[in-house]
Amino acid sequence: MTELLLGIDVGTYSSKGVLVQPDGKVLRSEVVDHTIDIPHPGWAQQDADAIWWADVVKLCQKLLDGSPYRGDDVAAVAMSAIGPCMLPLDAGGRPLRPGILYGVDTRAASEIDYLNQKLGEAEILDFSGMALTSQAIGPKILWMKNQEPELWRQVDHITTASSYLIYRLTGEKVIDRHTASHFMPLIDIRSLEWSDRYSSEVIETTRLPELKWSNELAGRVSRSGAEATGLKPGTPVAVGAVDALSEALSVGVVEPGDLMIMYGSTTFYILVLNEPIFDPRMWTVAGVFPGQYCLAAGMATTGSLTRWFRDEFARELPEDQAYGTLFSEAEQIEPGAGGLIMLPYFSGERTPINDTKAKGVIAGLTLSHTRAHLYRAVLEGVAYGTRHNLETFRSINAEVARVVAVGGGTKSKTWLQIISDTAGVDQMIPEQTIGASYGDAFLAGMAAGILTRSDLSLWVKPGSTVSPIQANREVYDRLYPQFRALYEKTRDIVHQL
Repeated sequence: MTELLLGIDVGTYSSKGVLVQPDGKVLRSEVVDHTIDIPHPGWAQQDADAIWWADVVKLCQKLLDGSPYRGDDVAAVAMSAIGPCMLPLDAGGRPLRPGILYGVDTRAASEIDYLNQKLGEAEILDFSGMALTSQAIGPKILWMKNQEPELWRQVDHITTASSYLIYRLTGEKVIDRHTASHFMPLIDIRSLEWSDRYSSEVIETTRLPELKWSNELAGRVSRSGAEATGLKPGTPVAVGAVDALSEALSVGVVEPGDLMIMYGSTTFYILVLNEPIFDPRMWTVAGVFPGQYCLAAGMATTGSLTRWFRDEFARELPEDQAYGTLFSEAEQIEPGAGGLIMLPYFSGERTPINDTKAKGVIAGLTLSHTRAHLYRAVLEGVAYGTRHNLETFRSINAEVARVVAVGGGTKSKTWLQIISDTAGVDQMIPEQTIGASYGDAFLAGMAAGILTRSDLSLWVKPGSTVSPIQANREVYDRLYPQFRALYEKTRDIVHQL
């Protein structure tokens, strides 16, 4: 039992850990839930110690409690987390404020405008490989510099969620190149190295973590890390990744043309490329392995939107039955949701519109509509957003050869069918979709020299495929232009509101 691989993923609303054998067999898994703090509209943050690190400790305690596995059984560890996030540390390595989350946090809109005007949008795109959006870390660093000057004077180092976990476990300050790709305008997308070209506007790059690839060795479990987690001191720890990249690896999305659609609190897209493609609507980022690039995209509120709907409009349903009931109700409604169209922009929107001021819109309501119609409109709104992202990929000659669906949203075949019908794509669901923690375990094996990239074929097995139903697709083909027009025609009103 000395070759077990531990993978831990800290997500937006929950964290998961798995113990895996080198052949890919999962021996044990555990989940812990947590919350997200939204102190102001457009803000989203979490406490790095009380949530991120506490979840890692809890999962280690659950997985390695001696029945039958212990810390001594673990040969290597890798962790992923939501990202990119912005977390400032003081000289003692302590967080100075809650971590500012990824693109769902839109507080830095003014800083984005400032940097675009100061540096030039075209220059930023050419240098960093993507336009400044709510996903970018540079503007969020600048926001703290402007809005929290007292705290800013104490900042020694800026890190992100997965990197902070590595720091707590090993004492090393490292970051994977995929996550670092979002630290714009502080990174050169071509060399994938920190650059001081624009650092005077944001922060010195010497105050950022060391850059490495996800499958490299970050360090080894320190004595304090071992005391907190029960892991053995000296256990190898991989650099790891953001959750989406680890999830893509977990289902074998590693070849050019492979597209992962991750249905979670947000929907995230990762398309593997041979070489970078630059477009202001999408994010050009490093891949999981050396020399690899990805085109990434993301919607801001998808699974979190269905959760909001459940909490606000299905309170009478038992929590463990609520989603099943809502999906069953929605399945009884014909495609088109009885004439309803919903814009799912409840936390602004990321790609491809990149509009931090966007909001949710429900159009076509009548007294005849029911909760089932509304929930169907929610699912279809996310599907239209998925189609919009996939069409954008095609428009910039980023070819999609294979679509692999993962995440909690794959539990609903109703939702997957709606998305395939709307976007006109086949979606392959792997035999097992454990999630990012499974990909983390594979990265742990690679960093420790136990696994090679070719071993991934042993870990990932194909499962079922969801294909478009032609009659439904024809309905959505008629309605999709209305979805696009609804945003254009309501954008100015929503911005004023």
